[in-house]
Amino acid sequence: MNVKKFSASSSRDALRQVREVLGPDAVILSNRNINGLVEILALASEDMSSLASPVIEKETLAAQVTLPAQEATMLSAFAKRRTETDQAAGLAGALEQSQQERNTRPPEPSPQISVLREMAEMMTELRSMRTMMESQFSELSWSSQQKREPVKATILRELLVAGFSASLSRYMSENLPAGATAATGMAWIKTVMARNICAVSDESAILEQGGVFALVGPTGVGKTTTTAKLAARCVMRHGPGKLALITTDGYRIGGYEQLRIYGKILGVMVHSVKDESDLRIALDELKNKHTVLIDTVGVSQRDHMVTEQVAMLQGAGSHVKRLLCLNATSTGETLNEVVRAYQGSGLAGCVMTKLDEAATIGNVLDVVIRQKLNLFYVANGQRVPEDLHVANKQYLVDRAFRLKHESKPFQLTDAELPLVMAGATRSFNDKTLREVHLG
Repeated sequence: MNVKKFSASSSRDALRQVREVLGPDAVILSNRNINGLVEILALASEDMSSLASPVIEKETLAAQVTLPAQEATMLSAFAKRRTETDQAAGLAGALEQSQQERNTRPPEPSPQISVLREMAEMMTELRSMRTMMESQFSELSWSSQQKREPVKATILRELLVAGFSASLSRYMSENLPAGATAATGMAWIKTVMARNICAVSDESAILEQGGVFALVGPTGVGKTTTTAKLAARCVMRHGPGKLALITTDGYRIGGYEQLRIYGKILGVMVHSVKDESDLRIALDELKNKHTVLIDTVGVSQRDHMVTEQVAMLQGAGSHVKRLLCLNATSTGETLNEVVRAYQGSGLAGCVMTKLDEAATIGNVLDVVIRQKLNLFYVANGQRVPEDLHVANKQYLVDRAFRLKHESKPFQLTDAELPLVMAGATRSFNDKTLREVHLG
């Protein structure tokens, strides 16, 4: 290997020397300033193989020891591409520094402009190839694991199809008890899932203890209907005189009217408030009530009004406990956004809504488990008050794995599983998984 050193007063002059001695295809190894001079270490293109060979041979040898032949070949190719990328980065950095020193835009025919553009294109292509190689290597790894551990692959596929996130599914499947079969493994999965769901076992937290509860969440998740269902349960337990209803929904057409109709049926007065001052006055007047339910206006999790709404409830002068309505038909990503937007002090728990409309509920159970939310109720229809139930953990877990026939087009085959899990490799180190108790 014949590495040459070139020194000049500027990067431009040093690069010119490199091209004159080693040719336009020279590989830049380093570029640094020493005592006011630019020093470049470069290598002729024909000598590059001698530089990359030891690295490739070493990593290929490791791959042959621990991986199948096809995976070893892929790893060797990836090592070579990584070496080429690093070398290209060195040359691109030298050219960019030269351009900055000139501090002027050269005319279009300038050879530096042409070289720099070619280098940028090559860098983009190399990064794309490296990403592709990483993805293909992950796919090969997962394909190999499927053959070695078919039970884990089967359970992993069941978790993914049920709607659970790739990271949680991988965490659960990789911690299966040794020697588990598909049947015993799924039984273990359901037991662990149920153990990690924080569900209220009875209604005493609301119906007996009472207090001020505000149902919050995005538009269309069923807050008003759920408020009416809770109101009916309170009336059946304590009578209409112990309950008060408040609505802050002055934006939606008919929002107040809908709750007023429910209140009239139950014999309960409905109070409408516009801001924090109105809410504080209303709560002060209703402090003798056993239970006060507040139906809030629906606000998108990405709207700044979420913060204003939370501040209004916290500054109302009474301890307002918020119940977050989670739509079971929403994706896991959307539900995560909703929880992050609405969480904070005063969030007592959540209510799962629209269970009857969801083909799978692994997505919402995944969020409940990760965020350690107290699950109070499950709503599965429009009937008041029949379609509201205290959360049953075992039923919900069984329901998550009970797929309908219409869901079959979305089930994963053995060939598709590596494609899905290859993209989930980087997200496996999720800190929320540390809160999942396996034993």
